[in-house]
Amino acid sequence: MKREDMDQMKRKRLQLFGTLVVLVLFVYGSGSAYAQNGFHVSGTELLDKNGDPYVMRGVNHGHSWFKQDLEEAIPAIAETGANTVRMVLSNGQQWEKDDASELARVLAATETYGLTTVLEVHDATGSDDPADLEKAVDYWIEMADVLKGTEDRVIINVANEWYGSWRSDVWAEAYAQAIPRLRSAGLSHTLMVDAAGWGQYPASIHERGADVFASDPLKNTMFSIHMYEYAGADRATIAYNIDRVLAENLAVVIGEFGHRHHDGDVDEDAILAYTAERQVGWLAWSWYGNSGGVEYLDLAEGPSGPLTSWGKRIVYGENGLKSD
Repeated sequence: MKREDMDQMKRKRLQLFGTLVVLVLFVYGSGSAYAQNGFHVSGTELLDKNGDPYVMRGVNHGHSWFKQDLEEAIPAIAETGANTVRMVLSNGQQWEKDDASELARVLAATETYGLTTVLEVHDATGSDDPADLEKAVDYWIEMADVLKGTEDRVIINVANEWYGSWRSDVWAEAYAQAIPRLRSAGLSHTLMVDAAGWGQYPASIHERGADVFASDPLKNTMFSIHMYEYAGADRATIAYNIDRVLAENLAVVIGEFGHRHHDGDVDEDAILAYTAERQVGWLAWSWYGNSGGVEYLDLAEGPSGPLTSWGKRIVYGENGLKSD
């Protein structure tokens, strides 16, 4: 072989090697790195940093409205046997903003008591305006320095019940714009996206959830259904709503549910039984402080209890937090 041919072959080998290195670094940077360090989605499952399935069992807590009770409420919630708490936060649009120091305070408390924390911005609730979703995204980007490094114990629920209408297209298109912004800011956490229709229109996930998922460069997004009188009315409805998400090969959690609501009854027994059967997570609404005619959704009578009848059902009832 001529020397010129040998030199050309060496150059091609070096180019090939360089290409392989770039590909490896890309795969590692976009997937494997965060998978090693935090929660990540694989098909219909949420996996922890060790690669084991993680099924949320816990409660919601209205932290932004009861900031003064944090140190009392968190240990009481942990005592119920919950492994996860979903915390209401505000970006300042409707309520007093939970700034970086307040967010750090929340995360220190939940870490102390071993609780996985789902963080949500509540100000965009029921809004159909994509600008309100973008403001929630702005908040998470502002909090990025506090959040980075918590990927193994924090899930970002982008915006509570954004998009009140029972439609799929605007909901999906807005999230497909919002999610890449979070990733560009260096947030690699598992993201949680609530269904349209105040969280009670899971058809939005059935119809367009795959598109929302595809918009995430890290493919680390899961979905949430809020089961009240519409999405959680009876066992058949509950099973259909959950199974259709799983059939799309997407991960889902029941991010909120109660035992009744404004417009009717909720089959909480069926929610608890079917999620146990399908190994889908759930987070009951809510620890305490409900008003506006839904005070019956309080799980406890105050930040440290005692439990209400609803709370006793969630903690001690069949498929509850302390059930065998």
